Amino acid sequence: MKSIVTGGSGFIGSHIVDKLIELGHEVIVIDNESAIVHDNFYYNEMAHYHNVDIADYTGIRSLFEGVDYVFHLAAESRIQPTIDNPLLCFNTNIYGTGVVLQCAREAKCKKFIFSSTSSAYGLTNQPPLEETMREDCLNPYSVAKVAGEKMCKMYNDLFGLKTIILRYFNVYGRREPLKGPYAPVVGLFLRQKRNGEALTIIGDGLQSRDFTHVDDVVEANVRAMNYDGVFHGSIFNVGTGRSHSVLKLAQMISDTVCFIPQRQGEARQTLAKTNKIYTEFNWKPNKTIEDYIREQLNTK
Repeated sequence: MKSIVTGGSGFIGSHIVDKLIELGHEVIVIDNESAIVHDNFYYNEMAHYHNVDIADYTGIRSLFEGVDYVFHLAAESRIQPTIDNPLLCFNTNIYGTGVVLQCAREAKCKKFIFSSTSSAYGLTNQPPLEETMREDCLNPYSVAKVAGEKMCKMYNDLFGLKTIILRYFNVYGRREPLKGPYAPVVGLFLRQKRNGEALTIIGDGLQSRDFTHVDDVVEANVRAMNYDGVFHGSIFNVGTGRSHSVLKLAQMISDTVCFIPQRQGEARQTLAKTNKIYTEFNWKPNKTIEDYIREQLNTK
């Protein structure tokens, strides 16, 4: 088997690269390493890396020849920076996704697996959040990701490129971004704890999130690759079905906290309904945020 992972030097992508190598795949990584939240990018010596932008059709098209599976993770992936620069977000997350889809179609790849986001559900939907609910996009990031979802469905239905859309819920784990104020909250809190700083809680801290371990996300991608059911072109939630407030998360880590102003464009609560992915993929999460925090605090 031969696979492409876009964004394969980043947090989730690098874990998928490692898993595919473990499964015996030849792996090609496309990543321009532009993500500002990473202190480090990650490499597997058995994979083949290409530092090129996904929006560069000429630069990436030849890489898709003979490829079986495409895992598309490359994106402008933080909400607040996309509010600051919507055009960069749209160029990468909409146009770039279209380029990768078209390359996969032309190369007759077997399947295209798209990493999307629970932020598509916004504020109007009441948790638990289900794939059939309408989108409520609050920011350029969610708008662009939902556009990518719709392109995946169109390429599936019109062009016959089998696609699967995975909506991730607040992924955490090893290699998570730690740099700057917009790093994901689990990594940010752990970094602040290690540095002896107060944990910065946005707003009142009662906003809650469905925290999902990266290993479980990788397993969802593998099961999507192997899936042979009727729901191609369809959305699957990847979450735990459990939610924790940001304040509770902070209290697991430190007694020293401070509160900073609420941000625009973020949902109050995320909580996945996971019946569909369990029924179709026989997937369920195996890791908990409590165990991960405990492990991290006990690691010197």
